[in-house]
Amino acid sequence: MPLVLKGLTIATDNEGYFLDPSQWSVEIANQVAAHENISLSDAHWVVIHFIREYYELHQCVPEARTVLKELKTRLSPEQATRKYLYSLFPYGYGQQACKIAGMRKPLKIMLDV
Repeated sequence: MPLVLKGLTIATDNEGYFLDPSQWSVEIANQVAAHENISLSDAHWVVIHFIREYYELHQCVPEARTVLKELKTRLSPEQATRKYLYSLFPYGYGQQACKIAGMRKPLKIMLDV
């Protein structure tokens, strides 16, 4: 099921995850988020940009616990909880945050632990 934005077709798998993360853009993230019924706030963008940065360095998606450690630094200790992460992405970090960040479907089940 490809995404189309301004004439550009983005290849995705049957669940909407990108097949090529390099095709991601802020505009596409907004489109995917809207499809997921999420209105992106500054806190959402902190998570999304961290996922992108981590992927660029490590060529894999960070586990949720790594994201929580980063939230402690970038936001606050009160926001560095699984509960807060789920308040941002109700269907889960792996299921929504990674998809909005333009990642391939994460293979690790430990993303939402």
